[in-house]
Amino acid sequence: MGRAKAGLEWHGSTLLQRTVGIAARAVDGPVLVVRAPEQRLPPLPPRAQVVDDPVAGRGPLQGIATGLAAAARHTTTAAVCAVDLPHLHPAFVRRVVRELRADAALDVVLPVARGHVQPLAAAYRTGLAPRVAALVDGGTLRAQALFEQCHIQTLDEAALLTDPALAAADPRLESLVNVNTPAEYQEARGRLAPTVAVRCFGSLATGVDQGPRTVRAATLRAAADAVGVALDGSVVAVVEEADSTGITTTDPELPLLAGDAVAFLPTGEHC
Repeated sequence: MGRAKAGLEWHGSTLLQRTVGIAARAVDGPVLVVRAPEQRLPPLPPRAQVVDDPVAGRGPLQGIATGLAAAARHTTTAAVCAVDLPHLHPAFVRRVVRELRADAALDVVLPVARGHVQPLAAAYRTGLAPRVAALVDGGTLRAQALFEQCHIQTLDEAALLTDPALAAADPRLESLVNVNTPAEYQEARGRLAPTVAVRCFGSLATGVDQGPRTVRAATLRAAADAVGVALDGSVVAVVEEADSTGITTTDPELPLLAGDAVAFLPTGEHC
């Protein structure tokens, strides 16, 4: 890419903010951002926690080891997502995590789709952290070496899309499309922002377009700007996906998805 992917602009936000925000929409616990030692990161959403790799230059498997060890303090299962998945959908993350949680004998749920094994869009037992760290410390940096030691479940395109929510939200599994070159980034960035429906309630419904109004907005801030609402701390948003999965937030950088329904109302009137 020639520059850090985390800071790439994405519809007024950054690629890192979008990835973290999508993960936050998919899981209940904290979202951990694993970075190289002393790596500078763009601003992060409120729920993000930064974890530093102890050694630079060891590749993704080192990052997985570090992330799993940190996540083990909160949970027994974790989704691992690369930062360069601009079309990642929460329904995809939920799909792989649910598969892992459904079978206690599994260590890893590994998508094999769009022509590739996808270790950076998979679900792992956090208890694997010492095993992964031992591989890296021994000089083994290939994810396949870990999978050879684990009980894994692979999911191809057909298996992934047995989930109705994922099939409806991302039928082409574009959640797995990453960007490795400037041309790939420009192609992804050139797509229009998602279409969402916005309404205002309570005192916000006075003097603004009450809606429902359809707008293109990649972030909550963009949706608010489109209907003349100032996100100054006195406004809360309720965001519902097409499958009725919802989140209540005040984070202006929350990424939005096609088909989202956004409701703005004053914090004092929210219950």
